[in-house]
This record gives sequence, C-alpha cells and structure tokens, in this order.
Amino acid sequence: MDKMLLLGMWHYLLPVPPLIWHGEVERSAEGGNRAIKFMSQDHHRIRDLVVRELPRYGRPIPPLWIAEQFDLPLERVTAILDELEQGMTFLFRNPLGEVVWAYPVTVDTTPHQVTFSSGEELYAA
Repeated sequence: MDKMLLLGMWHYLLPVPPLIWHGEVERSAEGGNRAIKFMSQDHHRIRDLVVRELPRYGRPIPPLWIAEQFDLPLERVTAILDELEQGMTFLFRNPLGEVVWAYPVTVDTTPHQVTFSSGEELYAA
C-alpha cells in the first residue's frame, strides 16, 4: 500500500496504475536534472549559501557579502547570480542586486512564516 498512488476525485480515492505514474516520475526527474545542468560548483556553493544564510542574515544579502564569503571576484558572483535568477527558479534579487529570496526562503513578507529550530524566523516562498 505504501507504493500506491491515489487520485482524489470528489469523495473518492482512485488508484493510479504504477505503469502510468512511474513514467511521470522519471520524466519529472529528467527535467529537473536538465534544469540544473548549467550550474558549476560555484553556482551550487552560492545558491546553498544564500538559502542557508537568509534566515540568519535576516535581510537581503548583497553580492559583495557573498563574494567575501568565497573570496571570489564581485563580477563573478554577480554573473552567477544573474544566471541563477534568469530562470526565476533558484533566487530573486531586489533592484539593488541583493538576494531577497532563494527557494524556499525569503526575507519578503509572505503568508507563510517559518520558525527554525535554531530560533530564526523567516518567510517561505
């Protein structure tokens, strides 16, 4: 029963044959892998940093601060942020170029407030 997919329709739960949903899961995974294929190690490091640090920093994160954390040139960090922001999937910056959200967290007010076990409070995107 734990490997069964049920589709809710009105008051009923209907089983979906594994042959159908297994294919959908595989196609979704392939699409996700293609979406991040462009990312270098620095892309991953920067994205991971802003996701981890937004709750601690508690306000928009400037590119210069990110550059200082990795001892990277500001131009390189700005180019990576541009690439990560292009798809509107990984992060978003304010008009000053500061990171305001990195999925799934944001310093912008949303209806979804999150409190971490460490005590930091932030909003979810």
